[in-house]
Amino acid sequence: MGPHPAVAAIRLAVRRVLHDILNDHHTSCLPGRQASGERPDRTAERLPSPLVLVACSGGADSMALASALAFEAPKLGVRAGGVTIDHGLQPGSGLRADEVVLRLRGLGLDPVESVAVSVGRDGGPEAAARDARYAALDAVAERHGAGAILLGHTRDDQAETVLLGLARGSGIRSLSGMAAVSGADGRYRRPFLALDRQTARKACMVQSLPVWDDPHNTDPAYTRSRLRHEGLPALEKALGKGVVEALARTAQLSRDDADALDAWASQAEASVRDATGLLECAKLYALPPAVRRRILRRAAIEAGAPAGSLFARHIEEVDRLITGWRGQGAINLPGRVVAQRQGGRLVIRQG
Repeated sequence: MGPHPAVAAIRLAVRRVLHDILNDHHTSCLPGRQASGERPDRTAERLPSPLVLVACSGGADSMALASALAFEAPKLGVRAGGVTIDHGLQPGSGLRADEVVLRLRGLGLDPVESVAVSVGRDGGPEAAARDARYAALDAVAERHGAGAILLGHTRDDQAETVLLGLARGSGIRSLSGMAAVSGADGRYRRPFLALDRQTARKACMVQSLPVWDDPHNTDPAYTRSRLRHEGLPALEKALGKGVVEALARTAQLSRDDADALDAWASQAEASVRDATGLLECAKLYALPPAVRRRILRRAAIEAGAPAGSLFARHIEEVDRLITGWRGQGAINLPGRVVAQRQGGRLVIRQG
């Protein structure tokens, strides 16, 4: 008798991602070995096993992910470890982090560690916690030489991310949600984006895996919590079941479109700069708005504007220097960056 369907689903999702990681690992290692004259079939046997870490909070999603990684990794010759981040935002958070470490080691993962972080205030509590978490995960990956870190985001998380992007009016890139592969060299992998939250919770239940339910996930002080417990249920009541699946599909379609537009903007950028590298307003004006605004956004970030603080309204103001020029003054952007039009050129620099 095979495993419970929920367990089978999470294991299959992790197995597919581990195959992708192994393929990427072999591709990156083979060229140099082949150049030395070794046969590819013998080389593959000698490649060091990649280390894959799971980022685990102790919640149902990440515990299901950790259990699937512990089950699948040995069969593929992959080393598997885990890390939990202690944000220090709740009483007893350090003790809970220690408990997660024990659970991960109990699954057979190694290395396993807990990392305490200090959460700032920039961008609000949720964004600040996220920034601190990813900085810590990056540091752990570098320290251990990990090839990838698995994250337990589900289809429900993806739907929430799309709705948040829609509410902020941040453009098609926000609607594309979370990528299955992201970070430097594809470090972050999200195997569960096609699975719902209930599947992960069911997998934990049938395997008798203890899980911790973060009280922040039900705290109405947090935007995502309100969306999860009030916004999405209201949408499903008004529109019927299937809203989460539809939003997840929207994310993938939006990502495909955004990737294509990003590639177009990257190719077009050189053609709208003069010999000194300044952007030419007339040439920018001739581009489609979606392409032009991507070039403007990239130029602002290169000048020092923080990407996370640069919103669509900022780029729209800069765009008006191109499309609605009436002699207006400079536009102030986050990071003390200033955009202004001078002699038919757009100058974006730190003021």
